[in-house]
Amino acid sequence: MHTDGWSGYNGLTKLGYDHRPRSQRADPGEQLLPRAHRAVSNLKAWLHGTHRWASSEHLPAYLDEFVFRHNRRGTPHAAFQTLLGLSARHDPVTYRQIINRAA
Repeated sequence: MHTDGWSGYNGLTKLGYDHRPRSQRADPGEQLLPRAHRAVSNLKAWLHGTHRWASSEHLPAYLDEFVFRHNRRGTPHAAFQTLLGLSARHDPVTYRQIINRAA
């Protein structure tokens, strides 16, 4: 598994993965999956800047929000209308549903 040099990936070897960290700074001429790198960088910046921290039990909800915002980044008014429409048609999500516990 090729990753950037972020220390959060250090545990991958212990999980049985062949981890090969690659630093973008070491060879700035080489771009390994530049769009994927940019998307992950944007996710990390948004997560750390907006929420400051996310537990593993809530991470799927944060990722859903990020994907929702990212897919509608060009039309913020449409995103608001979509969110408003979804909230009008669906029951509220409970805390237990967010963390995948039996209700």
